[in-house]
Amino acid sequence: MKKISYILLAVMGLVSCKKDFLDLVPQTTLSSATFFKNTAEFNQALTGAYTNLRGVAFTGIYMDEMRSDNTFFTIYSADRGTSTSAEAMAEFIDNNISSQEPNNPGNRYGNDYSGIATVNTVLSRLPKSSLTQADKDQVSGEALFLRAFYYYDLVQHYGGVPLQLTEVTDVAGAFLPRSSADEVYAQIINDLNTAIPLLPIPKTFPQSGRATQGSAKMLLAYACMSKTTKDYAKAEAALTDITKMNYALLAKYADVFDPVNKNSSESIFEVQYKAGNDGQQSDFIWRFIPKTTNSEAILGLHGTNARGGLASGGWNVPTKELVDSYESGDLRLPASIAVAEGTVANEVLTTTAVKSPVNYTPTPGLGYYYFIKKYLHPPYQVEYNTDDNWPVYRYSGALLLLAECLVDEGKAGEALPYLNQVRARAGLPAVAVANKLNVSNEMRHELAFENHRWTDLIRYGTAIDVLNAKGVTEKALNPWLLPITFNVTADRLIYAIPFREIQINSKLTQNPGY
Repeated sequence: MKKISYILLAVMGLVSCKKDFLDLVPQTTLSSATFFKNTAEFNQALTGAYTNLRGVAFTGIYMDEMRSDNTFFTIYSADRGTSTSAEAMAEFIDNNISSQEPNNPGNRYGNDYSGIATVNTVLSRLPKSSLTQADKDQVSGEALFLRAFYYYDLVQHYGGVPLQLTEVTDVAGAFLPRSSADEVYAQIINDLNTAIPLLPIPKTFPQSGRATQGSAKMLLAYACMSKTTKDYAKAEAALTDITKMNYALLAKYADVFDPVNKNSSESIFEVQYKAGNDGQQSDFIWRFIPKTTNSEAILGLHGTNARGGLASGGWNVPTKELVDSYESGDLRLPASIAVAEGTVANEVLTTTAVKSPVNYTPTPGLGYYYFIKKYLHPPYQVEYNTDDNWPVYRYSGALLLLAECLVDEGKAGEALPYLNQVRARAGLPAVAVANKLNVSNEMRHELAFENHRWTDLIRYGTAIDVLNAKGVTEKALNPWLLPITFNVTADRLIYAIPFREIQINSKLTQNPGY
């Protein structure tokens, strides 16, 4: 199977054109009417559906990680206009308008449905194609996984949403009412049950970046453990199957995120990026380091991230509470977080040193900022152009999710080996008992800055208490926070349906509280 090369393709004509419609198609553009002739073209379209995973990773930085107790952001008073939507999400004052702009992270809703639309076109055209059954199975398995993934992302962040399961060929089919969250979860599980037998079990590493049985079973377990009526037995079976595949923990935690180890034996699924000049690069670290006048002191390359908006530094900043929560000797702390130290003027740092957070003591007279180190892998050749993939599912996460599942089933003794296997790699002693608290704490530190913590807190049932407590801490540290911030209620456990979608589709209803 060829390695995925993410190329955005304009191949999806989602609405059929009437004869009197002026259809001027550039010679460089392919329409769905002339496409889908062979396996290569089906896979080319399928590759287009994978590209939306990048949007999920990007929006998760602001809508998942910064919404949680793991991170916050550094205020930049010089620009209070272009980034307020992202800040509002972290402060719990977002609404149905602030999160919908295309250049802001709230475009998640449209991004998910774009991926679903591509997949539905592929699935609608597949049965009548001349592909061999083996090729149909491969394309169908991956397409169904992707549709399940995008619907899972939607139901987690917006609740029940319209279930669009066929190619849209007319206006009437484009506007559907919301299905319930239970109905969305049922569809996710149905798609995954169909997809799993069609997907391969990884045998060699590095993998291709495409969906496998491992990634589908991981998503299935999350869905079974997140829906209203939990199905722990089905989740346990799926996660146990993953432990019998060919995955393994890498020896060193920091090595998991090094681009030289992309799609390794610890990787169950990750979003693919490639540094270079073809538009497939990542740029996380440029956003995560502080706004600085001399990025070369941290990244080894001079660039400009001391500006406003999302394309700047100072986002996704580890909280002091998170740093202090690591156990003594946890090797994941210095691998995940660093401290940039220097002089601060107008909230911009001139970096003089980069230090470990372990037992860090601020230097008198200097300012300092924590930043995520997990995605720091110089040398770099061009600013905002890095080679890092984004981890979605890792084997260590599967072990901890299995431990969580077993604890919730009353099988704490069976959960213990999986919990301690992860702790051992982190350099920590084994614990004698597995419980909800130590499993969730382990998951927090193992998967920090991978966009899991917000939805984990919701699944644990602790999000409201934890995030209101974060609000108390952040308001004490940041007097500029308004009194209305961090009023975290049950309504805030999902986001608003974007206002634009409500305006376009009169059958949609808004979530409570927005």
